[in-house]
Amino acid sequence: MNTNYLTVKELPSSEQPYEKCETYGAQALTDAELLAVIIRTGTKNLRSVDLAIHILNSTTYKGLKGLNYVTMKELRTISGIGRVKALQLLCIAELTKRMAKETHKEQLKLVTPQSVADYFMQDMRHLTTEQVLLLMMDSKNRIIKDMVISTGTVNTSIMPTREVFLSALKYEAVNIILLHNHPSGDPTPSSEDIRVTKRIKEAGNLIGITLMDHIIIGDNRYISLKEQGLI
Repeated sequence: MNTNYLTVKELPSSEQPYEKCETYGAQALTDAELLAVIIRTGTKNLRSVDLAIHILNSTTYKGLKGLNYVTMKELRTISGIGRVKALQLLCIAELTKRMAKETHKEQLKLVTPQSVADYFMQDMRHLTTEQVLLLMMDSKNRIIKDMVISTGTVNTSIMPTREVFLSALKYEAVNIILLHNHPSGDPTPSSEDIRVTKRIKEAGNLIGITLMDHIIIGDNRYISLKEQGLI
């Protein structure tokens, strides 16, 4: 066993995140200190907090945001990060996404553009390719199922009209909402987004399935085509 690791507990008490958290609350900890609590140990030359700072500066997007994009392979290239620490960091990133999603779960029943965007924001805002998600509801706007129906390239999603309605009919949906993300972070709809949305709405009207909205997810921003008067 490597005995050269410097643990959180071996730091001076004034520098221990545990002590600081207990005295002042978790909100008083810096991003690096919060990460240090998770990874617990540093290396021969780095305290755990210093290693955490190094992690935050080593991702493509600096800071905590980078943990939403970093891969297992990338984490393993960081000195002091082995298999277990890498898995811990990936799990904490996924946990924060799920916590954010749970926070908005009850509001989703309202089926407002804001509530729907809030619910799916953490799942979709960090995607590096465009993804189309179909949200299916019954006549009382209760959620039946949501599912990814297509994934595109970095800049182009595939909005398959046929698959939209095959899925909606399969699950006996009465109302549907489409969501897709813009990896650029800018949710402004393209002319193609608007054109395809209108085509899907018209097709739905013919078979009795209402397209209630098409919501485009950016980086902590969204645009509802319904709110914009585009459908």
